[in-house]
Amino acid sequence: MPRTPRMDQIEALLAEEPDDAFLCYGLAMEHTSAGDDATAASLLLELIDRKSAEPYVPAFLQAGQALMRLGREGDAAAVLKRGVEAAKKSGDHHAMGEMQGLLATIE
Repeated sequence: MPRTPRMDQIEALLAEEPDDAFLCYGLAMEHTSAGDDATAASLLLELIDRKSAEPYVPAFLQAGQALMRLGREGDAAAVLKRGVEAAKKSGDHHAMGEMQGLLATIE
């Protein structure tokens, strides 16, 4: 997949702030935009698995979508279920509803 100048910019920022969840998410979204779902899913799963006080809830939905596009429905369902729980704990009812809707299409 082609690299974009924005990927290089985000990676440079991540070199300075490797724990910045928003930058990690942004890099994954840049890969999604470039059609590289495998890299996007990998980056999102790394972000999800980080040990932090608050999970980055949007990463669960995007990871689920990327995994579905890769034909990995079982993995997508597992991530979405975790995401529903994370969204519920954080009070993000909108994200929870989106993930429940997507999960219903694959179960």
